[in-house]
Amino acid sequence: METTSSSRVGAQPAEAPEDAPDAPTEPPEHTGGQTASAQPPEAAAPVPKARRGAAGYLSAEFPWYGLDGAFTGPRWLMQVGTGADGSVEHGSTGHGDEPSARGEIATGEKDRFAVVVTVAGNPQRRSGDGTGVLEATSVSSAAWLAGSGLLSYSWPPQMDHTRRADWLDQQTEAAWELADDLAGPDWSTLSLPVDGEPTPFHYRESEYGWVLAGSTGSGVHLGAYGRGMSAYGLGFSAIADLAAYE
Repeated sequence: METTSSSRVGAQPAEAPEDAPDAPTEPPEHTGGQTASAQPPEAAAPVPKARRGAAGYLSAEFPWYGLDGAFTGPRWLMQVGTGADGSVEHGSTGHGDEPSARGEIATGEKDRFAVVVTVAGNPQRRSGDGTGVLEATSVSSAAWLAGSGLLSYSWPPQMDHTRRADWLDQQTEAAWELADDLAGPDWSTLSLPVDGEPTPFHYRESEYGWVLAGSTGSGVHLGAYGRGMSAYGLGFSAIADLAAYE
């Protein structure tokens, strides 16, 4: 029986910058104990801000999360990820400056942003084509989506567009390996409020920013990533009205 990996969910990890290739949309599939060859990443057209809407978010059967009321800056919608049956599985909301992969290199100014990723807490279920089983989503799912999302907005200095595509492939795979080892030495523990309750998160920093992941009491997993904003002072809460993000 075919089984796909437990933590990667089959959709874009983040909204891709206009000048950067997307991260892989799906993990390699495992068939009969052997790993099939991974397909090249499929480029997905970025969604301009003026065309973003709440329709995809409103069709989800789980609550969306964002930064709590202590954050008073701009809020904006990103993209939702769907399964083979069209149901919404995860999505992201942005806070602060809308990041650009090359913004810091081109202007010398650093973006200040935090993106919150909400992942539905799905149990083990059949794949859309009925040929295998999709394992349950987990905190690792949120960690991978957050890690690959941060990478999609990172562009190392002295690297051209072609070389960055290879770098992004390598770093996205590394982000997956890190997400699959949340008990490892690369992660520390950080307690942050979720709906007013102290909640433990797995946390790590890199030269490109920070990533964290944890679970809520409302049946969803949370990931977050950012740059220029400290993660230590953040709090999360369920979004009562998506109009604040449009």
